[in-house]
Amino acid sequence: MAARVRYDQRVLALIEVRGGSRDWAEAESVFEAHGWPVVGHEPRGQGASAGILGADAAARVYRVEIRLYGAARRAERGATWQVRNAARAAQLEMYVRRADRLDRDSEMLTEWLAYSTAHRAGQLARVARRLARAGVFDAGTQVTGGPGEALRLARAGLDGGAPRAVAVRPMDGRWKRPARMRRRRQFDHRMAVFGIGAAVMVASAAIAAEQTGGARFFWVGAALVAGCVALLAGGTVDRGHVLGTMLGVGGGLAMLLLFALRDGGLTEAGGVRMLYGLTLLTGLWLLVRQWTWGEWATWAVPLAATLLISSFVGAGSVLHAFYADSLQLTPGDLDVPPMWQFLSALRLLTLLMPVLLVPAVWGIAKHYHYVVPGERVGGLMYVTILAAFLVAGGSLAMDSAEEAASRTEKAARQGREAPHYYGVEPAWTCVEPTVPLASLPGEGPRLDPARPYLAFGVAGGDAVLWDRRAGEPLKVPAGKVRLVPAKSAQVRCGR
Repeated sequence: MAARVRYDQRVLALIEVRGGSRDWAEAESVFEAHGWPVVGHEPRGQGASAGILGADAAARVYRVEIRLYGAARRAERGATWQVRNAARAAQLEMYVRRADRLDRDSEMLTEWLAYSTAHRAGQLARVARRLARAGVFDAGTQVTGGPGEALRLARAGLDGGAPRAVAVRPMDGRWKRPARMRRRRQFDHRMAVFGIGAAVMVASAAIAAEQTGGARFFWVGAALVAGCVALLAGGTVDRGHVLGTMLGVGGGLAMLLLFALRDGGLTEAGGVRMLYGLTLLTGLWLLVRQWTWGEWATWAVPLAATLLISSFVGAGSVLHAFYADSLQLTPGDLDVPPMWQFLSALRLLTLLMPVLLVPAVWGIAKHYHYVVPGERVGGLMYVTILAAFLVAGGSLAMDSAEEAASRTEKAARQGREAPHYYGVEPAWTCVEPTVPLASLPGEGPRLDPARPYLAFGVAGGDAVLWDRRAGEPLKVPAGKVRLVPAKSAQVRCGR
């Protein structure tokens, strides 16, 4: 198995491997296969474990750097689970005696550009300084560091020449207040928390605005908590200017809240959809980003392609099949254009969208190391929950089609215009036989040419009709009748 080259966290683990030289060699192969560098090793009771663990000639203690995906919090627990899972798969006796997360977050140093100082002499010095700030006198050198470091680096003669007559200007344009040093991953994490917190705050506030009683208090509390989290994350991005940044972020959050809750703004349904979409996007991204390209190529891509193709080829008739069955028809009785089958497939997929909540929540739990890899109980629970959601989604799809069929049947009984359903367009029609009525074959009640029928079109050579009096379908050969549109169910045909 190829070693992973992408990871989020590094954990230095003290791993004891028992079983002798053959098992030690196998353990080293396992470490290499997972992309875990071995820092060093010694017999148990010596080196790092001297005076701590008892001596054992059949055991060796390795210092291994475990690299894994996920959040920094609980990373040491996630690393321990990774080692246990690898030991179980390789049938080795390995124990994680200690795990320490390594913090190797890089600093975000300010970037500067060097510019010539020859313009400082003369009466036009002020204009020249403005031109320098605009980049006119740039010397073609970029440096990184604090203000003093940047100036010394820019003036140093790295090629052995004399110091250069240059100054530096910050690339972010903040001359009086250059950016304080921050950590890259810390900055990214706080910005992500700020964005998610702001979205949850707005969505919760929109839901709370249309709730009453205890539900309103719950959503108001959720909005306050999310707002405080967003304020704390956004306000501490710029170290050294926390108060000013926090005031600016607080004002921005207040404006965002007022804009979202204005008349015609975000509704309760919109807030629910925002929370739902945010959970799906976040969870699925955290889950998918942990897959290696080998996993994608081996099974994820073929599976996704198969599901996509089968969904749009087969799902187009699912809703129509439910609809036809509710009207005592068969799917072949409905001649639905391909475009409408495609649109009904999209509708079916939206009804099945709640199924994606399972892998999304699973991805979030896995990112924060709440899912033990390789545990059969966890996998079985995952499959069970997924199946339950799939059944619920299928039930929603069936209810949607049955409700549409019920509306059509009710409209037929009352003689009203029937609603359309994804390409199925029932319409009141007069049926004029072109052969003697007594010799007209058909399925269902006897045809009465004097009154209109609700026609679903022609499929399989038959005109598919609905008899409002009998409350059941009627099929007659399309080649032996003439279908004439009727203005309503109350007209008399044959005149």
